[in-house]
Amino acid sequence: MVAASQPTPPRIVVLISGSGSNLQAIIDNVANGEIEADICAVISNVAGVKGLQRAEAVGINTHALNHKEYESREAFDVAMMRQIDDYQPDLVVLAGFMRILTSDFVRRYEGRMLNIHPSLLPKYRGLHTHRRALEAGDQEHGVTVHFVTEELDGGPLVIQAIVPVQTGDSEDDLAGRVLKQEHIIYPMAVKWFTEGRLSFNGGQVAMDGQPLPEGGLQLDTRE
Repeated sequence: MVAASQPTPPRIVVLISGSGSNLQAIIDNVANGEIEADICAVISNVAGVKGLQRAEAVGINTHALNHKEYESREAFDVAMMRQIDDYQPDLVVLAGFMRILTSDFVRRYEGRMLNIHPSLLPKYRGLHTHRRALEAGDQEHGVTVHFVTEELDGGPLVIQAIVPVQTGDSEDDLAGRVLKQEHIIYPMAVKWFTEGRLSFNGGQVAMDGQPLPEGGLQLDTRE
């Protein structure tokens, strides 16, 4: 009698540009068995960053592709796609990857590429989100995990964590409070995807086969 083969765990490629704290949160969740997946590679557009060191420390393949060495954004993205496709990932995770992606890149991985953005999208797309929230006098701020589409920071929402803005907060205060929630909700979204519970098809995000509301799921930390 031939033993049944074990299913191959979903394959993940993570793209970074910096310290990789969200990458570390995902690595930790894989290591403790919370996420059953294989992080098969970490790719950075900046050499020598801490995120690459985090991956190397646990034996994950790493690659650094310096975008400045390519003649155009399109040429760099082609090189990135070739590197990613060597690993045939089920999911591409953007974890502080500070590059605007070309349409060809996004279309190639649409439906299997997640991003995390430090604001309650659709508010404050782009950079300096904590400063902008403070300058606007917001009482709440937060972080969003979303599927990536061709619209910058505009893909369908999966989950948001709502964080209170406290009197006297500095940018660093608020950023630190938001970052703690990033490390909670990003592994959650990755877990749901790798378990087959979370999907994005035909412009619609679904959880367990049921459409998610336009604002995604909500984790409220204000209480």
